[in-house]
Amino acid sequence: MSQDNPLAPIERELQGERASALGDAGRRVEAALADLALGETQDRIDEAATAVWHYMIVRESLRMFDHKAAFAVYGIPKHVLARVGVMKPRP
Repeated sequence: MSQDNPLAPIERELQGERASALGDAGRRVEAALADLALGETQDRIDEAATAVWHYMIVRESLRMFDHKAAFAVYGIPKHVLARVGVMKPRP
């Protein structure tokens, strides 16, 4: 353990957990986009947008703020991106 920063081991562990969460979030984006490819409905678009939003949050927790390249890798449609962060009213 570093005497300069006794929290360093905890910070490394947290960084590892964030990286793992990023992989999980990426798989959720892939699954939502695969579902969307079966037929576009408003619910599927909203689900994909929510998955992308969560993915962005995890990326930003890793200090990755430019999402353009990631969006291109996943092939996220612009109409899905337009719905990111939009909350549906509860019934």
